[in-house]
Amino acid sequence: MKSFFWNDLELLPQRAVWSAVERALFVADVHIGKAASFRAAGLPAPAGTTRENLARLDALIEALDPKTIVALGDLFHAPEAYRDASKREFLAWRGRRARLEIRLVLGNHDTRAGAPPDALGLQVVSEPHHFGAIECRHQPLEIDDAVGPYVLAGHTHPMARLRGPGHDSARLPCFVMRGRLLVLPAFGEFTGGRIVEADTETALCIIAGDQCLHAPATTPTPLRQRL
Repeated sequence: MKSFFWNDLELLPQRAVWSAVERALFVADVHIGKAASFRAAGLPAPAGTTRENLARLDALIEALDPKTIVALGDLFHAPEAYRDASKREFLAWRGRRARLEIRLVLGNHDTRAGAPPDALGLQVVSEPHHFGAIECRHQPLEIDDAVGPYVLAGHTHPMARLRGPGHDSARLPCFVMRGRLLVLPAFGEFTGGRIVEADTETALCIIAGDQCLHAPATTPTPLRQRL
């Protein structure tokens, strides 16, 4: 596994950020209940996405032993997250991880889903939420000044396009770095994404399998990589 360090934060290919100083794991846009909401509307959607997302969280917890998980918004997608299988799976997982502090920075979909049940044991906060030296948000914002805390956000589900030989290309999740702002890719499996490109002020960290590929701000994009 090849991660990438942005200041003292470790960008992980598992689409999360690790702060060893705070012993905190940051994730964004898990969207629990999204597939269930699609199925409730009569639309095809994969089953088992909540279980898969929680299993991926479990793997990170076992590897890093965090004290806190900070969800940068849209942990939940819709009211269906609190019903049936999604709720049962999250409650069972939370029971196994009862000692773990989980802070949820409210995102637009969390608001749509409604207040999470007390049984989930979440600390719900509004943006901006200051966690140590880090400012936690859901919605990214433009930052003009170079001095201040690191700002972590989600919401946009950034992805980069990698081009291979001929017309081959792939869309891969990525981190976006712009000054003091770091935008995380969506952690959830069943999420879309928006293509972003590096420019003179924006660098990317592209997730390709178990490694992070750094595209500096001076590098034109799309990054050309053998597929």
